[in-house]
Amino acid sequence: MQQEFYSNGKLLLSAEYAILDGAQGLAIPTKYGQSLSIKSSEKPVLHWKSITHDGTVWFEAELLINNFSIYHSTDSEVAKTLQGLLTEARKQNLNFLKEGNGVEAISRLTFPRHWGLGSSSTLINNIAQWAKIDAYQLLWNAFGGSGYDIACAQYNTPIVYSVRNRQPIAEPVAFDPSFKDSLYFIYLNQKQSSKKAIEAYRQQSFDKDQLIMEINGITKKMVGCDTLDEFNILLEKHETLLSKILGLEPVKSRLFPEYPGAIKSLGAWGGDFVLVSGDENSVESFREKGFGTILSYSQMTLS
Repeated sequence: MQQEFYSNGKLLLSAEYAILDGAQGLAIPTKYGQSLSIKSSEKPVLHWKSITHDGTVWFEAELLINNFSIYHSTDSEVAKTLQGLLTEARKQNLNFLKEGNGVEAISRLTFPRHWGLGSSSTLINNIAQWAKIDAYQLLWNAFGGSGYDIACAQYNTPIVYSVRNRQPIAEPVAFDPSFKDSLYFIYLNQKQSSKKAIEAYRQQSFDKDQLIMEINGITKKMVGCDTLDEFNILLEKHETLLSKILGLEPVKSRLFPEYPGAIKSLGAWGGDFVLVSGDENSVESFREKGFGTILSYSQMTLS
């Protein structure tokens, strides 16, 4: 019998960094994601294959099912990460893969790995579904993070997400802005390390309660925003606030100072996608600068 699992990718429109300290963030599941197909195999091992959006096999491994020791792999670091996830999954469900039968697992991304839309979180949520365990606990025990990406993997609508007392709180919201045709996502041609970005954030000294209060206010106003002008002001306010905390220059003044619309970093500053307001003509200026991956709001978001 074959089993199929799927998880949505993620984008965090507000509260990056601050969401780790309990701030409320507006998060959007994407049309892109990752599937996991499971079927039995005659060979008494777990044969794992990871395939990227264009059909290329980018990782393959065989693990012994009794203890998940690595028998063979094409990338030792990726294999160790997979081994850690499977081991943690079995800790949470002692019956996970205890039958000892052979298994063939195929994981397929529908987006390029370097886009930063959640290649790890979608994998974690798929494994959690397969193992019948809590995906948030699997994330926190194996990787850490806020868990908003797990919520996006599971929800098909925009959400406001926060963590309170180690409990994830995801509230579906009716975020469907009338000006969404003026919103674009542009890839900055480099993937940032979330782990390193979080470490840098943790080293800063600031009033966390004040930051959370201001971020929550911005998130609330973004959800209920009626006009593009108001939305632009909120994006710029958010960038200025985080710029002071991180001691980093906002992406707009650093790379695109002449651009007339608003530009906001998404996730770790300096990489992955940015949210840009404008029209088809104005965003073409990014393509001319070498940033050719431009997706409209409707092309990117599941909502």
